[in-house]
Amino acid sequence: MLPTLGALLARYDNPRIAKSGYNHCSVPTSAMKRIICLANSGKNSERCIAGKETKGGGSWIRPVGDTESGEVPLRDRRYEDGSEPQLLDIIEISLLGAQPDGCQRENWLLDPRYYWDRAGRFPKSDLDRLLDPVERLWVDGSSTRNGLNDRVPKQAASTLTSSLRFIQVDELVVSVFAPSTYYRYRKRKVQGQFHHAGTPYELSVTDPIVKETYLKQGNGRYKLGACYMTISLGEIYRGARYKLIAAIIRAAGAPA
Repeated sequence: MLPTLGALLARYDNPRIAKSGYNHCSVPTSAMKRIICLANSGKNSERCIAGKETKGGGSWIRPVGDTESGEVPLRDRRYEDGSEPQLLDIIEISLLGAQPDGCQRENWLLDPRYYWDRAGRFPKSDLDRLLDPVERLWVDGSSTRNGLNDRVPKQAASTLTSSLRFIQVDELVVSVFAPSTYYRYRKRKVQGQFHHAGTPYELSVTDPIVKETYLKQGNGRYKLGACYMTISLGEIYRGARYKLIAAIIRAAGAPA
């Protein structure tokens, strides 16, 4: 009999570790949240971290920093040994409180006084337990010049109540190409192409490991087979929010 998700996580319980150099009485008391890391994506040269809480029904949590766009700088996301979170780490994070931003209801302001703590690793074989319901990725029908169903206009986004999804697809194709020279931005782009809930999508990849891996391999199309992915709705930019592939985890048995 397979153990329940709660049983898998019950043994992970570590005290938080305070950083030196902070006045620990100068800011409000923080709460500790334990999440399974399902996104560690690039954002403004820093990172956007997100995961599902191990308690309370597996709610999404996106720790945000006290920065202009909420990205999490290296100093605030490190473990005590100096290493950084990886996908599927079980992380304990001290948070000061919820800080929603429009449909990004999952945002919580992190407490920079404490190191993050790696409490364990979540088994890849149990990822199906974390999947969100199979349904369209928010609102479809609006696309950028090089994407497909990758854009949600600001007005439509204002009606949404979430900005993170964990999904599985049977076939993911990673495409590396140079965007049209119509735009000033001509850097090569890494894009994920897939079908989900009967709808085709072509979304930008912000998973830094995947981007680095395929940029090195040159322009082309690469079939990854079955994959788990975290899809995120980014901040408002030029009148819309954009759907991004924040993490890619290849399913067991997918071709190398």
